[in-house]
Amino acid sequence: MYKWILPSLQEIIITNQSTTIECSPAKAHQQWQISLAATEQMLLDNPSKDRDTKDDTVPPLVFAGPALVFSHPQLSPRLQTVTFTSKPFNPLALMPFQMPHADADLEPVISLRESVLPLLPVDPLADEQFCLIFTEQLRLLLVLTPAENGSCYFILSFEPETIQQVWQTLGARIMLTNPNLQKNLEILVSNYSQDPPEISQVLRFSQWLLTCIPEPLTENINKEKGDKESLISDSLYNVRGTEVSDNKTENTYRASNKQDIELLQAFAHEVRTPLSTIRTMTRLLLRQSNLSESVIRRLKIIDHECTEQIDRMELLFQAAELETCNIDRSLTKTPLTATSLDQVLHQNIPRWQETASRRNLTLEVVLPQQLPTVVSNPIMLDRMLTGVMENIIRNLPSGSGIQVHVIPAGSQLKLQLLPLPQPKTQDCKSPCTPPIRRALGQLLTFQPETGTISLNLSATKHLFQEIGGKLIVRQRPQHGEILTIFLPLEIKEKQTLRINT
Repeated sequence: MYKWILPSLQEIIITNQSTTIECSPAKAHQQWQISLAATEQMLLDNPSKDRDTKDDTVPPLVFAGPALVFSHPQLSPRLQTVTFTSKPFNPLALMPFQMPHADADLEPVISLRESVLPLLPVDPLADEQFCLIFTEQLRLLLVLTPAENGSCYFILSFEPETIQQVWQTLGARIMLTNPNLQKNLEILVSNYSQDPPEISQVLRFSQWLLTCIPEPLTENINKEKGDKESLISDSLYNVRGTEVSDNKTENTYRASNKQDIELLQAFAHEVRTPLSTIRTMTRLLLRQSNLSESVIRRLKIIDHECTEQIDRMELLFQAAELETCNIDRSLTKTPLTATSLDQVLHQNIPRWQETASRRNLTLEVVLPQQLPTVVSNPIMLDRMLTGVMENIIRNLPSGSGIQVHVIPAGSQLKLQLLPLPQPKTQDCKSPCTPPIRRALGQLLTFQPETGTISLNLSATKHLFQEIGGKLIVRQRPQHGEILTIFLPLEIKEKQTLRINT
């Protein structure tokens, strides 16, 4: 039962989404600001959306409240905006728009380009901050709404069903105040696709989202755990030499670490949801018997891409979860079991070779005749090896290659990933330049040259430790980065026969 005649955005989202996470007002507001900044940069980064240069392009449509959310001078002319506010005549709420003349009636200026609409005083929408965006590539919803217990919800959603219901409840409110505008907006909204966004658009938004994390959250992110503890110890005294409470300093440090980690968890969950929907629909289509070979091939490519990105998001989520457990000092170990590395490799090698061939790379695999059983987590090991392999492939130049070499090493199995130089540079003495990496938060790195976002070295090592392994990365002048992974072998107890005498 709705609290008012029309539902609030919180009621719609809680009904449609299985997971909504409460957090403090300060944290929710920070997530709201970061997401708005990322959305603004994403819209600015797409020059094709300039209606002055392309008349046949539908400009983005933005519904927002209680005030305009985008004010960038280069972006505002490209947008069609409708702003809901409980105080439509407040100059601060109307400032980005042209105000009516002094002798005009007290009515908001209404046009399809810039509109400000009033909300009834009892409407719960007046207590929520929101931004609903329609573009040719995607539909995106951002909501900051208060919870009953004093905390807040921040929701970021690409879900078509949720977004459609939010638009319907906004349209019902427009019908109450301006029926003519509502009819025009119905036609305008129908011009935008209702399908889930493409993977490339979701990943593009994710890159901007992580880039917009404020600098204070990214300080000291390349430090190892020992460096962090040393930093805390060094900050126990202020400028005057007065001792500061150890507990207070550590709590402040732990709180700042958790902010971007929890944001990463929420974002990874939101990205996995539309990708899972796309993959499910793709697999349902593949069950049809009347498809041509070309359609089947393309659907399989979509399924493959979705699976790869879902696994990447799963790794990000698990890395964030593991880091949160470390901060809370309540880590529960991942269950380890006897794992057939032979099966893991033979399932993945064809996929790795296909990925390498798409980038004009060669993949050499050197395996012993019999691969012993290791102790690990098979699902996590599969994802970790694939993630490491794809990261190496993305960093290699076209025409080069990579060798996977597996050999026993005492009580462990050694799996080495060695980049191979291009044939024309086999005898070249010039050293390989390592890729440029920029830290994003506590767990991620961004490579400007390729636009790739991946787990940083510390988080990757931590995940390998969690599944019983060990990762070592060395830089060789003539080869670049060489990754060596050690996995413990399964030790079978020897059975002895006792003869009672």
